[in-house]
Amino acid sequence: MTTKRTMPRRVLISVSDKTGLVELGSALRAAGVEIVSTGSTATTLRDAGINVRDVSSVTGFKEALDGRVKTLHPSIHGGILADLGKDDHVQQLQDLGIEPINWVVVNLYPFVQTVASGAGDNDVIEQIDIGGPAMVRAAAKNFAHVAIVVSPERYPDLIDSLADGGTTLEQRREWAAAAYRHTAEYDAAVASWFSGDQWASSQGSRQATLRYGENSHQSASVYHKTGGAPGLAGARIIQGKEMSYNNYLDADAAIRAAYDHSDPAVAIIKHQNPCGIATASSVHEAHQAAHACDPVSAFGGVIASNRAIDTETATSIIDIFTEVVIAPGFSPEALDVFHAKANLRVVQLPSDFALESTEWRHISGGFLVQDADRHFAEMSSWKLVAGDMPGPELMASLAFAWRAVRSVKSNAILLAQGTASVGIGMGQVNRVDSCHLAVSRAGARAAGSVAASDAFFPFADGLQVLIDAGVTAVVQPGGSVRDDEVIAAAEGGGIAMLFTGERHFFH
Repeated sequence: MTTKRTMPRRVLISVSDKTGLVELGSALRAAGVEIVSTGSTATTLRDAGINVRDVSSVTGFKEALDGRVKTLHPSIHGGILADLGKDDHVQQLQDLGIEPINWVVVNLYPFVQTVASGAGDNDVIEQIDIGGPAMVRAAAKNFAHVAIVVSPERYPDLIDSLADGGTTLEQRREWAAAAYRHTAEYDAAVASWFSGDQWASSQGSRQATLRYGENSHQSASVYHKTGGAPGLAGARIIQGKEMSYNNYLDADAAIRAAYDHSDPAVAIIKHQNPCGIATASSVHEAHQAAHACDPVSAFGGVIASNRAIDTETATSIIDIFTEVVIAPGFSPEALDVFHAKANLRVVQLPSDFALESTEWRHISGGFLVQDADRHFAEMSSWKLVAGDMPGPELMASLAFAWRAVRSVKSNAILLAQGTASVGIGMGQVNRVDSCHLAVSRAGARAAGSVAASDAFFPFADGLQVLIDAGVTAVVQPGGSVRDDEVIAAAEGGGIAMLFTGERHFFH
């Protein structure tokens, strides 16, 4: 593509977001560019002393129907859509008395924000933009001759182009793509509102092209989802090598695991499964306890904390080979410690980070959508089915284990001492193998521990593995047709067992 630049002579501006508007208008005025505008946009510019021509003076038609009809006119759309590379188009404009429009700066009515505010139907309907999307799409179609900008973030580029001799074709094409994404997202939001969220759509903007995907022969990118909660995709990479596809997967799993807990928590993840999870009175203590669960597997892992990381924690992390450390914040001293490992990826979550309320997963030909698994049955609702009711300390350990096992891939068994995991069995095709794996990794620490199972025991054999290892109490959903057999095994083994009535499969 050519890099030939084209300067604007006439610009149409109609924006609901007035950020940067006066600065843009001032630059256009200084460059001698005519500004055509509407309603509150024109008022804002005039109040700043910037000369503006009303759309109605271009169309010869006053705004009508409370502003619903103002830019839907041949004098506007003809000026935007004319292919100035065709002599007959140029001649038709002259014959019709229509002047070309070289830039269109438009952002749409705040529909999403209005819906989120809880406004009534009539107010929401008035925020369904008609003229705006029509102008945006028209300008994007004619990107060869028209620059379309839908975000104030692009205004500096527009202003710079005035000094550089105008916009390039490459810029206009890039902005046209952004414009169509903008209207697509807007239309998706409107469609979702009309259908009561029965119509699902997900769009996003590419944040980065990754070196490769899960394997080196796979291409990959990371996108920031439009309208989604601020999360990992928008996190700030403070230092280290660029994030890989697998880094993002493990970091996301680590965040979910750490943020399942309200106390200071640390999760260490490998291949989207925890090597260790712990809570404590400080992040440093939580990290030490989480690491002690499985130091061998923690090598090359991803660490997430639900609290800012301080110097003491950074010092305990730095001696362990770690791929990524992610947290809501880092003390300056902690960052100084991490600087010693230049390749260590240090990632800070957005200040307004929030876990997603829904989860999407692609399948062939479509996708699945579900509510995120964020619910944990209160201990007061648990049912004691075997043994004596554990004391407060043991119950606190069971409550921790029940939250921690949610982040373990099914079939999942987690053994805990206090509020730290000591053995984890995950991702097995039968629960007996998960029990053996958890016990094997815990070693001598299995004796006196408590256990959580993400789903019920279909037979007593898995529970018997835990009993034989010295587990003192078990929390599980219950609900098997063989619950009586499993309860009898718990009674025979002299351990307490509680049913939660909910499960936490994680595939």
